[in-house]
Parts: sequence; C-alpha cells; structure tokens
Amino acid sequence: MELSPELWERLKEKARALYEANGGSHRMDHVERVLALAERLAREEGADLAVVRVAALFHDIGRAEEARTKGQICHADHGAELARKILEEESLPEAFIDQVCQAIKRHRFRGQEPPESLEEKVLFDADKLDSLGAVGIGRAFLFAGEVGARLHNPEVDLEKTQPYSEEDTAWREFKLKLSKIKDRLLTPSGRRLAQERHRFMEEFFERFHREVRGEL
Repeated sequence: MELSPELWERLKEKARALYEANGGSHRMDHVERVLALAERLAREEGADLAVVRVAALFHDIGRAEEARTKGQICHADHGAELARKILEEESLPEAFIDQVCQAIKRHRFRGQEPPESLEEKVLFDADKLDSLGAVGIGRAFLFAGEVGARLHNPEVDLEKTQPYSEEDTAWREFKLKLSKIKDRLLTPSGRRLAQERHRFMEEFFERFHREVRGEL
C-alpha cells in the first residue's frame, strides 16, 4: 500500500497530539528515531515499508495511559486500540489496519505475544535499538527522573525493587532490561546494530560505578 504525502502528514499530526501527554523519554523525538531505524531495517530485511512506518509512528501512543495507571494498563494493547480507531477514520484497508495494530500490540519487550511477521519483528527491533547505546543511556536517566528515582543504586538487590519507584534508576533499567536486549532482537540487521550499542553501555556503567565510588 502506498501512503500519500497528505495522508502521512495527517497521521503524523494525530500522533504528535497524542505523544504530548507522554513523558520526555517517549515523546515524538523517540518516535522519529524509531521511525528512522524501522525504515532502515525494513529496507534491509525486505519488510512492507508502509506497515512498518505507520506502526512505528503510533507504537507508543498508549504510554500516557500506562504511566497514569502505573503499569496497570499495557501501553502496547491500549496503543493498538487507539491506532485502530485513527486508521479506521482514514478508511484504510482492514487488512492493513490489522497488520499495523498487531505490530503495535507485539512491540513490547515484556509483552506476552512475541512478534511473528517480519514487519512486527522490524518494529520490535527498531524500538529496542533506541533503548541502547548513548541514546539508550540518556533515555534511561530521563525516564528515571520522570518517575522520581534517585541517581544510582548499585548497593540494593535490584530484583526486589519496584518499577515507578525511587529505586527505578537507570542502572536498574540496564541490569533488568536493557542488558538483555541484544540477545532478544529478531532481525540480522537489528542484532548487528545492537552489539556495538550494548558494548558502549557496558563501558559507560563501569565508569559510572567507579566515579560514584570516587575512584575517578
């Protein structure tokens, strides 16, 4: 399916309005980075570019509701519902809408339904890549600030800490989630990019520990 420039601009404006309610780590700049990565992966892997672009555009529109309910509502499920309504308003083909919404529903790292189609895998990988590397570090600290977490907590048992708490630090995010991403990506292109970004994060947090201890 071809996306006309006029349709794409309308979809972007609708998405932009919804992302304004998100915290800084999941606003439109995150979406634009994921979109660029998704387009790159789609071309390299041979995925349907239109499905990938629209799914990437709307993938996090349910985040505000997840934050409001402190995780009780899944942003992927809620976002898929919101996206379906928007795309139906544009009278897009039902099969196309189903593909887009399924990709949104399955893009979450902790989701119960793993990605299956190539388009779903591309969106999953693009979103996860924006959680790695220098950008990933910046976003981890930004999100920690949004939930009121402290700067660092290497002395606590992270497995016993809770999300959306003062212990939900960037270090916690890295140890419990981000450090596992490189082994969970689903496309060859995504896995290749993830390896280098992961190495950078390991080096950063090793230095961070040493600076916090006063060793550097």
